Order: sequence, then C-alpha cells, then structure tokens
Amino acid sequence: MVTAVRHLGPNWYASVMGTAAVATAGAALPPHLPGLRTACTAVWALSLAQLVTLLGARALHWARHRDQARAHLLDPATAPFYGCLAMALSAVGGGALTVGRDWIGTRAAVALDAVLFTAGAVVGLAAAVAVPYLMAVRHRIEPSQATPVWLLPLVAPMVSAALGPLLVPHLPPGQARETLLLACFTMFGLSLLATLLMLPLVFARLITGGPLPLALTPALFLVLGPLGQSTTAVGQFADVAPGVVPDPYSAGFGVLAVLYGVPVMGFALLWFGLATAHVLRARRHGMGFTMSWWAFTFPVGTCVTGAGALARHTGLVVYDGLAIGLYAVLVAAWAVVAACTVRGVLSGALLAGPATAPAVPRRVTGRTTSGVVR
Repeated sequence: MVTAVRHLGPNWYASVMGTAAVATAGAALPPHLPGLRTACTAVWALSLAQLVTLLGARALHWARHRDQARAHLLDPATAPFYGCLAMALSAVGGGALTVGRDWIGTRAAVALDAVLFTAGAVVGLAAAVAVPYLMAVRHRIEPSQATPVWLLPLVAPMVSAALGPLLVPHLPPGQARETLLLACFTMFGLSLLATLLMLPLVFARLITGGPLPLALTPALFLVLGPLGQSTTAVGQFADVAPGVVPDPYSAGFGVLAVLYGVPVMGFALLWFGLATAHVLRARRHGMGFTMSWWAFTFPVGTCVTGAGALARHTGLVVYDGLAIGLYAVLVAAWAVVAACTVRGVLSGALLAGPATAPAVPRRVTGRTTSGVVR
C-alpha cells in the first residue's frame, strides 16, 4: 500500500468531484423521475467513500513519500490540481445537504456540510494564492505551456461560493446568514476576476500554439467549470437572498441571476462545442484513457446545475431541456470514465510511476535511396 500511493497525485480528487456532481446535478433536475433521487443519494454515498479513502491515501503519501509530494508542488503541470482537493471537499459537503440528508438526516447533513464547506473554502483560498505564487517564483513556465489546468486553483473558491448558500437557512437569522451569503459572494467575485485574467492565456495558447497534446485534450472541458459554477452560484444567491439581505440588494441578486447567467451559459455552450470538436479530433488521432478524462464530468455537472438555476429564475422550459440533455451527457461520461478508472486501478497501470527513458538510445537502421543500409 505504501508503494502504491507514491505516485498518487492530487489529480485523483477529480474523481470525487465527478462522482459528487452526478449526485447533486441529478437532484437539481426539474422533473422528479421515480427512483432518481435514491440513485443520486447512493452516488453521493460513493463520493463520500471515495473522499475518505483518498484523504487517507494522500495522508500516507505525504507521510511516506514527502520527496514525491514536494516534487508535485514544484511541478507546474501537477501543482494546480491542489485546487481539486478543495473542490472535492465542497462538492461532497454540498451533496450531503442536497441528497445525503435523505439517508443520514438533516442534522448530520448540516454538520457534515459545515465541516467540509469550511475546509474546502480554506483550502481553496489557500490554493488560489499559493499555486499562482509558486508558478511565478518557483516554476519555469513558457506561454506555450498554458493549459486549462491552470484554472483549477482559481475555480476552487467559486465552488465554495456556489455551495455555501445551502448552509444559509440553517444559520441563525440576522448577521450570521448575511455574513455567509456575502462571504460566498466575495469568493464568487475573486474567483471570477482571477479566471478572467487566466482564461485569455489559455485561449491564446490554443489559437496560436495549435491543439493541446492528446492526453491533455480533455482538459479543455475544465473551462466549463467556472462558467457553469458561476451561473449556479448567482442562482443560489438569488434563491436565499430574500429575508437575508435587505432590499434592493435582495431583488438585485434575482436580476443578477438572469442578466449574468444567460450570456455566460451561452458562452459555455459555445465552449462545449469547441472542446467536443477537439476531443473528437484527438480520439481520431489515438487519444487513450488517462485521468484527465475526469474533466468530462464535474465541469459538465456545473452546467447542469447552472441550466437548472436559469430554469428556476426565468421559467423557460428550454433551460429545463438543456439541463436534462447535459445531465444525460454527464451520466454517460461518468459511467465510461469510472469504468476505465476502476480497470486502471485493478491492473495497476494508473498507480504506476512514469515510464523511464532507456539510458542508451536504441540503434536505428535505415536505408538510403541507393539501397545502402546504415
């Protein structure tokens, strides 16, 4: 077990995020299909089990393989995944109040969400500062290396912002509720502005530098995360604002939910099409399974909840249909990626270290146009 976790990086928390997204997004769908909520609760329980297991494995990783853990922090391709820890904590905590309360009770769900939300918010804010700092002062990065993975630590506070309002009704009326709501709004703002600074670098790299490497192509779906999650967040603010903040700010949140959410969801659909085209191209060129395929899950889940929020606040059936369609994509993607991940874990391929290059290059023979072999 100690050896098996040596190469267990923070990117594994993406599997927790994706599983939790299936549960919370399913609960947000407009039609109440028989058995759907029970299935979502079971999936949430699986995400909780995944989180507990990964937290233990990562603790063992830090205790026994500190050199490798430090190497992860100093690797510009791996360090941004520390944002996934924060998002996994918040996602499972939010799922406890969304569907988990059906099995564990409301009181236990509130307590669990309070602990996980607080931990997720603290870790997310720390990652949003620490990872860009390391990228600036310790990592050596070229513009051509920009990928959507860079967004992960910046999006983590947005996940906390979107899920924090679930706790607002469970706090004492007055200062406590308003403080939490405005704290979530603050995290929304800082994450949104940081994302707006980083996203042009990613888009410019894609346009000027050509397609991403095959293994990284699924990461294009990560851009959907801040788009869908911010739309979800403003919808949640509007849901809980009445009676928590005074007018006209309460009504302003309702206006923001529509005036912000509609155009941002439009851009999310544009990016969904662009990312899908790149993935189909990469698949034709031989893209195989890696843990980056988990990018097909959580970001799409945020678009499901974002579309659901727009359906609530606009009353338009088209957003109900959009949420259902995206949820079908999410479930299909999760089933495929989860199956591939289980197969990779059982075979040991996903826990193995990177392959080392041969010390001495193999001798290559070639034939000239004259027929001489050399």
